[in-house]
Amino acid sequence: QVQLVESGGGLVQAGASLRLSCAASGRTFSTSAMGWFRQGPGKEREFVAGISRRSSSTSYSDSVKGRFTIFKDNAKNTVSLQMNSLSPEDTATYYCAARTTYLDSIAVLATAYDNWGQGTQVTVSS
Repeated sequence: QVQLVESGGGLVQAGASLRLSCAASGRTFSTSAMGWFRQGPGKEREFVAGISRRSSSTSYSDSVKGRFTIFKDNAKNTVSLQMNSLSPEDTATYYCAARTTYLDSIAVLATAYDNWGQGTQVTVSS
């Protein structure tokens, strides 16, 4: 079991950057693939970025590719999401998720993840 707590959200102007962090507790973090999802007002929760348990591979949605970067630090039990060139379309609640797996792979479906944080709000004004 992994407990997750997100931080770093806020209100920024278009073009700004934010760095979200997710602190994990629990003994299984090193065997967890991690993902960031987001849910905007009136929208379905969508995959944003994912990283494999050994950080050997990453995956991004087309809407954030080239602007967002995901990092996983097994020593510090954290996963971060660096978000650059933010636009109002990025406004959403962002969730950190963990998937316990012995495969060094990434899942893009929310149903594949076992544990979720409570979310952090990101609002981008135009």
